This record gives sequence, C-alpha cells and structure tokens, in this order.
Amino acid sequence: MQEIKNASFHAYTSTAVALARLLLFLLLVVVSPSKTIAAESAKNIPLSKCPDSCGGVPIPYPFGIGPNCFRSGFEVTCNATNNGTSVPYLGETIVINVSLSLGQTRVNMPVSNQCYNSTTKSIDYFQWGNNLNDTPYRFNPEKNKFIVIGCGALGYLNFTNNHNYNFLGGCISGCDSSESLADGSCSGIGCCQTSIPKGTYTIEFSFHQNFSDFKAGPCNYAMLTEEDGFNFNTKYITTDMLSGQYKPAVFDWAIANTTCATAQTNSSSFACISENSVCVDSSSGLGYICNCSMGYQGNPYLQGGCKDIDECANHNPCSNGGKCHNLPGSYRCSCPFGWRNGQNNLRECERNWALIIGISIAIGAFGISAAVLPLLLAFLSLKRRLDIRRNKKLRRKFFEQNYDLLHQRLISSTTEDTTGRMKIFSIGDLEKATNKFDQARILGCGGHGTVYKGILSDLRVVAIKRSNIIIQSEIDQFINEIVILSQVNHRNVVKLLGCCLETEVPLLVYEFVSNGTLSDHLHVQGRNSLPWKDRIRIALETARAISYLHSAASMSVFHRDLKCTNILLDDCLTAKLSDFGASKSVKIDQTGLTTAIQGTYGYLDPEYYYTGRLTEKSDVYSFGVILAELLTRKKAFSSSTPSESGNLIAQFLTVVAENRLLHIIDSQILEEGPVEQLEEVAILTERCLRLKGEERPGMKEVEVRLELIWDSKKGSAHPPMPTSQYLVEQMSIPRITMVGDDRSRQYSLEEEMLLSAKFGR
Repeated sequence: MQEIKNASFHAYTSTAVALARLLLFLLLVVVSPSKTIAAESAKNIPLSKCPDSCGGVPIPYPFGIGPNCFRSGFEVTCNATNNGTSVPYLGETIVINVSLSLGQTRVNMPVSNQCYNSTTKSIDYFQWGNNLNDTPYRFNPEKNKFIVIGCGALGYLNFTNNHNYNFLGGCISGCDSSESLADGSCSGIGCCQTSIPKGTYTIEFSFHQNFSDFKAGPCNYAMLTEEDGFNFNTKYITTDMLSGQYKPAVFDWAIANTTCATAQTNSSSFACISENSVCVDSSSGLGYICNCSMGYQGNPYLQGGCKDIDECANHNPCSNGGKCHNLPGSYRCSCPFGWRNGQNNLRECERNWALIIGISIAIGAFGISAAVLPLLLAFLSLKRRLDIRRNKKLRRKFFEQNYDLLHQRLISSTTEDTTGRMKIFSIGDLEKATNKFDQARILGCGGHGTVYKGILSDLRVVAIKRSNIIIQSEIDQFINEIVILSQVNHRNVVKLLGCCLETEVPLLVYEFVSNGTLSDHLHVQGRNSLPWKDRIRIALETARAISYLHSAASMSVFHRDLKCTNILLDDCLTAKLSDFGASKSVKIDQTGLTTAIQGTYGYLDPEYYYTGRLTEKSDVYSFGVILAELLTRKKAFSSSTPSESGNLIAQFLTVVAENRLLHIIDSQILEEGPVEQLEEVAILTERCLRLKGEERPGMKEVEVRLELIWDSKKGSAHPPMPTSQYLVEQMSIPRITMVGDDRSRQYSLEEEMLLSAKFGR
C-alpha cells in the first residue's frame, strides 16, 4: 500500500480561502491514492517489490513469488540450494522457463524406474505421477511423449483428460541383447514411445511386474518428456545413469476455466488488462491466454505491459531507400524523390512512374528530352522485360516442382497417370477469374485455405481454393486432394475441374456449389430447419458418396474428416461431399493403415484416436455423428455447454439406452416424419457409433438401409422395420465412465490395453 507522506505547509494568513485550499489539497492526497490502490487490487496487479526472477529464470506475472505477487493458481516458490543458488518450483515441480505468448511452461519431471537389486534379489521401484486437477495446467499433447526404456519393459500410464475420461496407455520395449541397440532410435528396440491425449491433467506411471527382463541392463525406465529434447542412448540400457534423473516436459496453462467471449464480460476478473492486448482461447481446453497485439511486445497481464515495438531501431525495414518512421504498433516509410508508397501498403516504396514521366516531359519541353526520354523508355522497357522473365522463371520452377510431386503421387497410388486428362490453369487465368483474388469474391475461409468465387473465360462459375500458409505440409495436403479427386467421379462428390501448379502451393479449381453447407441449413436459429424428407435424402446421398469412395472407386479412399461443414448443398439441396485434404487412399484390398491422428473433435472415431489405426469404420463413426445431428438438430460438440451435456453422442446414446429417444429428436421432424422411420434411422445411428469398429456396419450396408428407409417414405412395399422395443433390445452401447459417474462401464481398462495392442501404432 502506497504510503501517504506528510506535507509541510508555510504559514499563511488564516483566512477562509487559505483554509479551503488546504482542505482541498489534503482531500486529493488522501482520496486519490486509495482509489488507485482499490482499482489495482481489483485487477490483481502484483506489488512493485515482487521478485521477477529466481535462479536466473524470469518469473513474469501472472506467475509470481510471494504474497500478492501472483494470480490464483500461478504461485512459484523460490527455494535455496546447498550450493547457494536458487531454484523455482511450481508445487513440487522444477520450473525451467515460462512462455507468456504460447501459454506454456517447461518443467523438470523425474524419471520413473524399476531396478533389479542384486543384493536382495528383488526389484526396487520408483513410480511417479502428477495430478494437475484444479490447477490451470495441462500436459501438452504435441510436445510431450510417454517413453519406456528397457530390454524387456512394459510401461503404462493412467491419465485423465478435460472431459474426465480415464484412459490407460503405454508401450512395450524389448531387445535380444545390448548389441541390437542403436543410439538415437526409439521405435521399440530398447526404447518405445507413445502420445498422450489432448487436455490430460492427471498421469500415473506403472510397470508390469510380470513383463520385466534385466538381462541387458540393471534398470527399466518410464518418463513423460519433451520429444524434441530426448535422444536415446544405449547407455540408458546398460547402466543405471537415468536413475534419480529429471527430464524436461511441457505444461500448457490458461487463465480461468472459460472462453474469451465469456471472460471479457467481467472486467474485474478479466486478465488481459494491458492496452494493445488480445485474448486468445486456449488450444488445450477451456481457458484463455493473453497476447500483445501485432506490433507490441511485453506482458499483457500488467497495466501498460504491452510496449510498442520500434521497428526502425535495429534495421531499416523500408525498401528502395525509404526512411522508416515508427508508429504505435506499426511503422511507415517515407520514400525518396522519384518513389512513392504502395497503393495498399505504406511500408513499401515503389517507383513513381507518373512523376518520372512528367519530369521527362517537362525536360523535353526545354529541349533536352530528346536525349533523356529514349533512355527512360529503354529503361522502363528493360525493367518490364526483366520482371516478366523473373516471374516466368519462378512460375516454371513451381510448376515443375508441383508437377513432379503430383506425378509421383499419382503413380504411387494407382497404375494410371491421370495428369494428362486434368485441366491445368495458369495463374493468369485464375487471377482474371477472381479479379486478382478480390476479397469481395471470398466464399469462405477454413483451416487450410480460402475459397474464392471465380468466373472463367468461358463464363463458367467455379470455386477456387487458395492456401493461407506456405509450408510443405500444406503443399502435401493440396497435392493429396488433387490425387484423390482426379480419380473420383460421383454425382455426390464435389468435382475437381483442374488445378494451377504455377504457385508454391497449388490452387484447386472445383465446380461451384451455390447453396452453402449442410451445417448452414441444419443449425439455424429462430426458424424452421431442413424438413425430414430433405434430411433423410441428404443422408442417403452422403452415404452413397462414402460407400463409393470405400469400395467402388479405382482405389479405396478414407475421407478422415467427415462433418456437416464438409457437405455442400446445391440449389436443389443435393449433397456434395468436399474437402479431401486429410483423406487417405489405400489399395482396394487393404483394410486400413496406421497414421497420425487427424480429424475434427466431436466427429473423430475414438478407436482411431486411441490406436492410430485408420479404417473404413472410422468414416462410419463420423457418418453416425452426422446422422445424430440430422435427427436432433444439435451440433456434435458445443464448448459453451458443460462436459457431457455439450457432447451430442454422449447424450444420444444415453437417451437411447434409457428408451427416451423422443426426448432428443428435433421437435420439427417429430411433426413431419413417421416415428417408425425416425426409430429406424436411430437404430442405424447407434450401430455406426459403437466403440469397436468391428461392430459397426460397412458403408455399403448403411447405404442399403437408408435406401430402404427412403423407399418406405415414398410408399414402396418393403418388409416391416423393427419396432422401438427392438431398438432398445438390440442396442449394446459401450461407455467410458466419467470420473464420479455411478454408471458402470461395459469393458475394463485391461480390455482397452488389449485393444491398443491389437491395433498398435
């Protein structure tokens, strides 16, 4: 609390005016600081005397050391060591560094071990765990890996994530002898590794006692550690050098347990208090972090913490001799004579040809332009030719790179090379079609690109997809989509008309589908949604497309990202399946493949998520989610509603198991569609959503069932469908029990472990 110093006053004549001035001065001195302190307390601002580091590690707010120095949940203790240095701790975990912009903290975590004691002829254990529940921290799923080391070690860990699901995961490490080991390799021989789910906040390490072998070395080890910082060493097997050691890991952290939109409504607790700061929703679950706005740097959690970056201080970012002038959050360039700022960019200097030509004309008027003007025109002509040549060489380079990559992918995925049949557009064609990619032509933006409406020279209206970022993985995704769609021909799959290979990331040209997405029409507010006859038809058309991809195309294609926003509708509400960037193609007789997890939360097959094994049944599960959305008009997942109530599939399977199906069906289609039809679709939906892929129907069977339901809607004579009582009797719904939930799960953690072993990575 700021102290109020006593003020000394000279003696004045004791008039009423002097006394009033004195009282007013004292009132300002006493009242103003108290208001400031109260406001700061409300904002939870740390005291100015709080330590800002410990042992050379910076400790920025909201982290802090000592009373009134940290935001709730971010207390750091600074412990002295025997050698006179200090070490920062979060609870019992050593802090290595803190990143405000990423919302991450690197920490040192102990290595668990089981070691053979030759004296007692027994095994000694050190098995470690960490519970981050009721804290703002989560284990980062991208940067951390669970690693087991040993020549006969089965290590596993129990973990709990944001949705209060309990999981069991692990891996087996084995080797014949120490001679079979290799430094730097962690692929199962002496060392194995596996991932952890997103949002994990509790982990506990264990070793399987009956699966231990100490012939090659004295100890087996298990750890959760930062993947980039780990390099396997064969000495880890032959010695006990890892016993008692620590390895770095990464925690994600976030403010509060809410979103930015909700947090900003409460100014007294909102953490982003600096001017020129922005709120960013956490990628690891509920919560948010604060960042400084573009052009600013510093601490957004402190009043005035985001400071302007002086872009002009270290180097001159202006081109062509421009002079840099710093602005709040930005800068501008003043250009030398004969140059001017770009039309849309004050940070660039370009030739002011109008001025140069005007000067040339003026000089010519004085009789000397006869010598200058030809030189100027020659210079302009030469520059233009050089620019054209440079751009042509660059386009040729990109074309050759992308064409070679596309050709290789086509040859590797099929015996036929279809590049010769594909329309190849020039970048000039597409710039003309989109008015140089005018923002007014944007149809939509996604995670991988922006889609523009274009009009070709033959007056065809098309959709043109252009990448947002230029990285190799983005190039691979676009090439993958070209490869798949060039070999697919189905009325319910969006048609690829061609591509442009003259840019670093290829541009894709599709048929124009004019009526938005299924999500746009289904999840509407304040008015009726799609009628039942359209919903069941769209489901059937989508099933036909997926069934075709799985079994009727020249190769099997697993879409891997089926969702309502990837189903486009034309003017007649005909379904068109789109967005094949994440899709995988396999040989027609191949049942699946092991690949990195990719998809959309709420639609992702839990078996694929858990095992990494992608099969056609993964698409069946995602299609089951779409069927549930069509039946209920609810979104697959809503982050604005708590836990299980925000998960459509959990709600759907619960009401079906309790014979309360009509409680979740959209009231609009209850009035429109026969209850028998709704029950038949619900039966099919439940089968598609079963936990084990082998219990789900194939897409061909799904297509046939929907055909029968559609025909029965039109009045065709077909055998009677099952009744609602049959629906309840036939459904077997495996559930993963929530923490604290009193319902029993229908299979054990041991069965989950066996499932993981059956579909190993």
